[in-house]
Amino acid sequence: MRTARRISQAFFFALFIFLLIMTEYKGTDEIKYPVKIFFDFDPLVAISTFLAVYSVPKMMLWSLLVVGLTLAVGRFFCAWVCPMGTLNHLLSHNRRKAAEKIRRNSYDKRQGWKYIAVVFFIVAAALGLQIVGFLDPFSVLIRSFALAVNPAFNYLLRALFYPLLSLDWPWLTALIEPVFIFFRKFVLSFEQPYFYQGLFIGLIFVAIAVLNQLRRRFWCRYLCPLGALLGFFSRFSLLRLQVDENSCTSCMSCAKNCEGACEPQSSQTWIRSECMTCWNCVEACPYGSIKIRLALPRIADRSVDITKRQVLASVGSAVGALALFRIDGRKIVPSASVAEARESKRFNPALIRPPGAVEEREFLTRCIRCGECMKVCIKNAIHPTLMEAGLEGFWSPYLKMQLGYCEFNCTLCCQVCPTEAIQKLTTEQKHQTRIGLAFFDKNRCIPYILGRDCIVCEEVCPTPKKAIIFEETEVTDPAGNRVMVKQPIIVPQLCVGCGMCEYVCPLVDKPGVYVTSIGESRSKDNQLLLDVYGSGIT
Repeated sequence: MRTARRISQAFFFALFIFLLIMTEYKGTDEIKYPVKIFFDFDPLVAISTFLAVYSVPKMMLWSLLVVGLTLAVGRFFCAWVCPMGTLNHLLSHNRRKAAEKIRRNSYDKRQGWKYIAVVFFIVAAALGLQIVGFLDPFSVLIRSFALAVNPAFNYLLRALFYPLLSLDWPWLTALIEPVFIFFRKFVLSFEQPYFYQGLFIGLIFVAIAVLNQLRRRFWCRYLCPLGALLGFFSRFSLLRLQVDENSCTSCMSCAKNCEGACEPQSSQTWIRSECMTCWNCVEACPYGSIKIRLALPRIADRSVDITKRQVLASVGSAVGALALFRIDGRKIVPSASVAEARESKRFNPALIRPPGAVEEREFLTRCIRCGECMKVCIKNAIHPTLMEAGLEGFWSPYLKMQLGYCEFNCTLCCQVCPTEAIQKLTTEQKHQTRIGLAFFDKNRCIPYILGRDCIVCEEVCPTPKKAIIFEETEVTDPAGNRVMVKQPIIVPQLCVGCGMCEYVCPLVDKPGVYVTSIGESRSKDNQLLLDVYGSGIT
């Protein structure tokens, strides 16, 4: 069984890496593989999404299969399937002495932290506050790999191969060029990705990895809310650990090799909800004293130490978090009236959501900050917010136009969102979707401030009928000469806010043209011209 588990772990981890690599542009505007499949089997995301928006994407119904199997055979998902669990398992190996391993593998009351966390996230979701993505294992893993690990890996490969190939030594080129072509085709991103907050997210991932040296599978034992949810369901599983007290010599080999610190050395001490059914205890026992057999669950079985006071504190914290997050004035409040929106000035001009994003309130209750849309963006335009959307929108996706732009014919981000926070769009629908509106800064735009022609923005404008036109105007240049200059003008009805003009502007420090969120298709209020109080006057 241990060998079977290792094969299963290797398969699902390799599948995760493969799908992560496939979550990017591969020469066609179509994702051919089910890159979000792990989220479809995540019951924590399914439950929190249902509680937050009262609907679940159809593919997430597969998570019921995980729940059913957990009710039957226990918390198998953590040890046999979960790539986050596999990674933490690999990073937990060390050369400590047997006695120290046994001590560190004993049950710790702090393992109840993750159960408190799952109560907090579920109650928050029921109140409309979707923040489960901060600790959901798939969100953490994909966000870390997509925004930190993958960009660093891409950078190192390029730093290794490009200098060697530039030497132009025939024998060296013949040796490494096939390897480089392979990486270029199957592993390297289309362009070197850079992500706002990539370092911060990478450091968090490193911290999670290092904590495994304190306790085996630290993340799985203490922090993982999905593991806690599956642990709750596993209390009703039909598998039971049995220890033959007559043949057991208390050598503690079972405890030394236990993945979940579930105290497998005795049937009375065994904690069913913490057992990952890894079978290590069974195969480590030199006398065959431990068996895992079918048996009905018992109320008297030992459980994790969680008090009613802790549960109530978690519920209260969720209510308090809702209040604190919602009074943050740095986010959009779409439910406010036009007058309230104008008075509060809560429409953040920098908060430009990906095309296909639903209305902001629903977006925040659907988005789980997984980073899939950021990973797949062909022009590296989608980045995680810091405080642009307030505390509630922390790490949610937005477009940062000076680092990239929204490719006019690309719909990749619409295809990978696991919770439908970004709706699927056809190419034709994408062309009609506005994510913002461009404006010229006449204090910086070259034709306005220097009296010289600059037509870069108009040349790159991708709309069929150009959203940027020119108006020939006679101006005085800095030398005092009267000259005719083509001054660019935005046509609001044609601009889709793609940001290409801002990205290519020759003023590299602060562009002379910029995009704001106003005019976005998803909002009825965040518009350039508004119907005031329903009077029809604009």
